[in-house]
Amino acid sequence: MTKTILKNCRIMDVEKEEVYDGTIAVNDDTISEVIRFGEVPNEGKVIDLKGMTVMPGLFNCHTHMSSDCAADPKEDEDDCQLTMISINNLKKFVDTGCTMIRDVGCPDFVDIDIRNEAEKQTMTAPDMLVSGKCVVMTGGHGWKTAREADGPDECRKAAREQLRAGADWVKIMSTGGVMTRGCEPGSPQLGEDEIRAVCTEAHHAGRKVATHAQGMEGIKNALRGGVDSIEHGFYMDQWCFDYMKEHHVYYTPTLSAMYWLYVNGEKAGIPAFMMRKVNAAYEAHRTTFLNAYKAGVKIVLGTDAGTPFNGHEKTAYEMVLMHNAGMSVWDALKCGTVNAAEMLGVGDTLGTIEPGKRANLAVFKEDPSVNLENAMDCRMTMVGGRILHNTLN
Repeated sequence: MTKTILKNCRIMDVEKEEVYDGTIAVNDDTISEVIRFGEVPNEGKVIDLKGMTVMPGLFNCHTHMSSDCAADPKEDEDDCQLTMISINNLKKFVDTGCTMIRDVGCPDFVDIDIRNEAEKQTMTAPDMLVSGKCVVMTGGHGWKTAREADGPDECRKAAREQLRAGADWVKIMSTGGVMTRGCEPGSPQLGEDEIRAVCTEAHHAGRKVATHAQGMEGIKNALRGGVDSIEHGFYMDQWCFDYMKEHHVYYTPTLSAMYWLYVNGEKAGIPAFMMRKVNAAYEAHRTTFLNAYKAGVKIVLGTDAGTPFNGHEKTAYEMVLMHNAGMSVWDALKCGTVNAAEMLGVGDTLGTIEPGKRANLAVFKEDPSVNLENAMDCRMTMVGGRILHNTLN
């Protein structure tokens, strides 16, 4: 048995909204003790954190590991290039305290192969759930790297293909988007009957469905069709919020994706057709996010990492953007921990620091609950009890 003792640390309890002095004992991949008071165990590897803050490892519930954040993304990489990009990006997540991701779209099932390899502990990577190829209508958002399908029968087959390949979630496109030329964010794409076919197949297999959905008509089609999470959600009304609460549908706003496009702009090489759509929707997106939060919709952290200038090392900045848009600090921290763990179905093993839970931990020099930007300074990351990032010395 491998035992690690993290002593002299500040421990974050995101559920009780408190940070306290204590010690964490880890046996192999599991938290064995959380000690508020009393004698510190003197066995195994003892690490003195000198007052740094330990919180549950962050989740990023909307990533694209094989995308390189270019201003004008190219889509002609071969599988070898995609694999190398992905391995580099996965290390960036770990180095910045992100210990679990949900990847929502990758060409050629590269993400599934990488997940399978990462489970062997042969690389520096967070825990991950992956989606394979996105299911889109012919010519729909992201069509060049997706699985095009039209009509309920073909959508059903496309979903089955992703499940056969080993997808943990199925990702669909219910509307157009910012980054595909000729597609508008407000335009509905897959119809309700097509979406329902995908959701039925995924749910029969015990899997869930995430949808890229920006315009309101497409969002409502997706909700009625049975999706489990809405991604982006630029335009939503009270009907959407009520439906999401009643049917336990989560919201991943990905404020980061729009923010990094908005602040960089055409001067940084972002194509004019993208910036036109960003400028038209930027404020509406922030307003919808705040309205969803006030309405009590369950929100999780996802950045859309891999989109222009939206680096895989910037997971924590999504919480800063959430707070700047009107969310409380503690609720932003919950989006990146307990809420995300609940949505991904791993709340029994991840999301909080408790005995018996998997040892996915992030150590920050200063307390993120005092200032969320402190979560941008990760000094150590533990994934399943293994220290994969360490700059303490």
